[in-house]
Amino acid sequence: MVSKDCARAYRANSVLTATPGQLVLLLFEGALNSMALAREAFDRPAEDLRRYEIINRQLSKARKIISELQATLDFNASGEFAGTMHRLYDYYNRRLLEANLKKQVEPLAEVQRLLGELRDAWAEMLRTHPAAGSRTESGCLVA
Repeated sequence: MVSKDCARAYRANSVLTATPGQLVLLLFEGALNSMALAREAFDRPAEDLRRYEIINRQLSKARKIISELQATLDFNASGEFAGTMHRLYDYYNRRLLEANLKKQVEPLAEVQRLLGELRDAWAEMLRTHPAAGSRTESGCLVA
């Protein structure tokens, strides 16, 4: 119980002290974690009724996180890039919905791979450009 409380406090502190760029990275990781749990559930026996509950819950959670990433796009600051990302997030959400409704792992695997690549690129950008992912004086996210 104590270790769960410590882990929860650590996560909360990580969010409270993170830069906007690090928060985006945390959202990527949260979505990928939910997708990994859903993918594990796909491997459960078909007779396991919890299989469907876990798949639905985790894919819904991943879709909500991706929707949050989509909602935070700043079209004024990044224009065409924001539009491209908006369409990409929309595609991810449609594929995850398809995986959930049809109980197919292939669309999930595709989104997991693509979002993992995006997360890796974002992490590399934060590592090589420390000022990236922070806010300017006007409040815009620098990517």
